[in-house]
Amino acid sequence: MAAKVPTFRVGVDIGGTFTDIVLLGRHGAIHTKKISSSVGNYAEAIVDGLLEVFAESGLNGGSIEEIRHGTTVASNAILEHKGARVGLITTKGFRDVLELRTLRMPRLYDMSWEKPPPLVERYLRRVVDERVDAQGDVERPLDETDAKTQVDALLAEKVDTIAVCLLNSFANPAHELAIKAIIADRAPNLPMSISYEVLPEIKEYERTSTTVINAYVMPIVATYLRALRKGLDAARIPARLLLMQSNGGLTTDQAAAERPMNIIESGPAGGVVGAEKLARAKGFDKIITFDMGGTTAKASMVEAGQVMRAQEQSVGAGIMASSRLLTGAGYTLKVPAIDLAEIGAGGGSHVRIDAGGALQVGPDSAGALPGPVCYGKGGTIPTVTDASVVLGYVSPTHLVGGALKIDAERARDAYKRRIAEPLGLSPEQAALGAYRIAAANMIRAIRAVSTERGRDPRGFALFAFGGNGPLFACGIAQALGIKRIVVPPAAGLFSSFGLLYADVEHHFARTFRRLLRGADLAPVDAAWRELAEAARAQLVADGFTDADMQVARSAALHYKGQSYELVIPVPDGEVDASVAALLEERFGVEHERVYGHRAGPDEPVELVSIQVIGRGMSRSGGVPTELRMTRPEPDAGEPRLAYFGAEHGWVTTPVLRRSDLKKPLQGPAIVEEYDATVLVAPGATASLDAGGNITIDL
Repeated sequence: MAAKVPTFRVGVDIGGTFTDIVLLGRHGAIHTKKISSSVGNYAEAIVDGLLEVFAESGLNGGSIEEIRHGTTVASNAILEHKGARVGLITTKGFRDVLELRTLRMPRLYDMSWEKPPPLVERYLRRVVDERVDAQGDVERPLDETDAKTQVDALLAEKVDTIAVCLLNSFANPAHELAIKAIIADRAPNLPMSISYEVLPEIKEYERTSTTVINAYVMPIVATYLRALRKGLDAARIPARLLLMQSNGGLTTDQAAAERPMNIIESGPAGGVVGAEKLARAKGFDKIITFDMGGTTAKASMVEAGQVMRAQEQSVGAGIMASSRLLTGAGYTLKVPAIDLAEIGAGGGSHVRIDAGGALQVGPDSAGALPGPVCYGKGGTIPTVTDASVVLGYVSPTHLVGGALKIDAERARDAYKRRIAEPLGLSPEQAALGAYRIAAANMIRAIRAVSTERGRDPRGFALFAFGGNGPLFACGIAQALGIKRIVVPPAAGLFSSFGLLYADVEHHFARTFRRLLRGADLAPVDAAWRELAEAARAQLVADGFTDADMQVARSAALHYKGQSYELVIPVPDGEVDASVAALLEERFGVEHERVYGHRAGPDEPVELVSIQVIGRGMSRSGGVPTELRMTRPEPDAGEPRLAYFGAEHGWVTTPVLRRSDLKKPLQGPAIVEEYDATVLVAPGATASLDAGGNITIDL
């Protein structure tokens, strides 16, 4: 019988191949659904998937109290250059900041590389004759007649939205606010993005780029959210909608429509947040998350119970397979985001022989349609999933609880004709080569968040999830010297499941530049309190009480003369000389850990910006400790042959259910579930803990 009061929360994550849906009840009941993504209108798959869950479970729209959603709509708009028609108003002399950018290059010594085209064409970039200095003093007042002329010129070009970014407006926003009033007067319903409201911080290109990106995706995100809300209402699902932000916190759909820059990379964040909460419950201090789906693989790091965040990201750059130390391929977005490395190696990644005769994997993908060859939907190019089928790792008959039929012979034939015969190999040797190359690519992503951040991955546990993560985890961990792997419940849908662990978060920052030593700290303390009050006010507007909220402070610091900062947590209480000394010491320790050295005691440390995170805690009490999957486990399959390379060859391998690991078992073994397949390598030991997690010890 359907519930009479809302008792379920929903996590929804859209991927390039599948849309994953998880319903969690207050007493730990979990309903799951994996459905092909509806590429034309992503909202359709969400509504259709929920209706299918209702039909299977007897629930209805009135049972849902909250929907938490990770979406790629904004990032896709940038990748495909299908965002809004934006007009930009900036200070005279700074019209071409978007094209000049910075000196960062993604590929050294490549003279053929070209910068991506700016998101605002030059004729839509207008200038006003005004000047504010770095201290906020007006050197040249804004000519309002000139400003009105520039606004009218953009409106005549039929722009969808206007971005405003004036020089040093972070120190004095008066001129920007005057232009905002002019736009509101002349076009009351036109969306606009004002840099002082979006990012009141130094660095002219970063601030301009961020303001423009916000404007570029604003109409797209607003349209998508309206369509999703309309679809949910039509299906009689009145639950409130929360969006995952790039930083790992949730925000309301209204706030996301106003500041869509915060949800650009929302898709991968849920899994990292969920892994951090599970790791804390298991007593793991340091973990590396590894999320491999159908299109990409992503890695991140959690240390001392804290998700690692980057202060800026590059969006629309495609997938960077090389070191993340080489940046500049995309558009700079200076908002806090979970520090992720991403590569084009998923289950749908194409496998091919390049012009030099070498085997290549990705970054191009078969996607949801036509998909891998073994899906029988028209795919002809072998993929990583086809390799796993040929090797015997993945069920040769079906996936997703039997909903997705598999044609193993078609996959084997594709590898034989396209890969094995040209290279003089057997099909299983060719498939194993593709499997290992895909794993090597993923190892580069993991090193990008560990060794390139001054951390040794051997001291971390590997949390593997996504539809393909548990399939590759053992090989990756062995190559990196990692000794323990954790595969959480509902691993294939864990990015959706992780959304249920997240809290609402709002991030506020302001440039406040001065040397720490000997500075008058009273204005700094007052500014931090002002940001904290803004965070609390936003949380109150979201419906949280004082008992439901937390406010945390941090500071962006660097040695005087440096161009880049490190972010250091700031303790509660008054900011005085002792706190300044503590921040200097913490900065020195972090600088040495990241870069391998620290400056001497005479080198001054400079405060660049102050930051505050306002966190609204879940009113539903978080995720219950006892979880119960309502979908019945599949029957244990018959043992099958799996290929483990020249050392082991073809091995008759047991096919198990997750519950079969209550008694520790030594590999090789294959654990088949509705949403993922877990491969336990020869010699590894797998067991099931009290929380339903599979632990693999190498």
